[in-house]
Amino acid sequence: MPPPSQDTSPDLWQRYGARRSRADRAAGMDGTFHWDWYQRNGPGAELLGSLDGRAVIEVGAGTGRQAAHLARTSTACEVTALDASASMHERCRRSYGNVPRLRMVLAEATSYLVERPSTFDLVYSVFGALDFTDPRRLLPAVTASLRPGGTLVFSTLGHYRNGQACESRVRSAQLPTVLADGTPTTMERWVLDLPLWERLLARAGLDVVGVDTVRDAGRGGGPPMATRIIRAARPHVRHL
Repeated sequence: MPPPSQDTSPDLWQRYGARRSRADRAAGMDGTFHWDWYQRNGPGAELLGSLDGRAVIEVGAGTGRQAAHLARTSTACEVTALDASASMHERCRRSYGNVPRLRMVLAEATSYLVERPSTFDLVYSVFGALDFTDPRRLLPAVTASLRPGGTLVFSTLGHYRNGQACESRVRSAQLPTVLADGTPTTMERWVLDLPLWERLLARAGLDVVGVDTVRDAGRGGGPPMATRIIRAARPHVRHL
């Protein structure tokens, strides 16, 4: 098996990762699993169903909190925490390196999944790689990596943070951010409406099996937000 494919682009997540870890600790979030933007409402890990005997991967695992929660509470499954950011990967390793059945991988999601056909029973993402990778590339890779009957579950924005509606065509927003040395730059984020997600999932060979919307009134002065949680499955038999 080839080694994991690593992303050589600049690491845009170093400063965010530090802030996210501090915020999670301050809010007592370690050991929890939430899908919504403010990490407090709606369904949790139970939305994934029983994980016994299943191979699970989180794409864009970030600090690793959700993946570590699954590995700790579902003792009959193995969980891979995948992230393309070296700083996030190292933060995950430092925080959760002693958690049994948790495997941490530094790699770009699309390449990693393509190289592992029919490997996983469950692929999930909590505002992770599904938000920050062109879905026309990533979704077919997810399908390829899933075993027949396997599922994809991901949370994504139901609208932009300023309240602007989601995109009805596949285009990314350019978000301002800074590198570790303070250099200003931008990152891409895909904020797409539900009909477009449904079309993209269908083209990738996945059937939508459920959609939940969680609305948050706002927290700490933040704006009201809507989180969309989408569940899709790879059919046991390919559509003709």
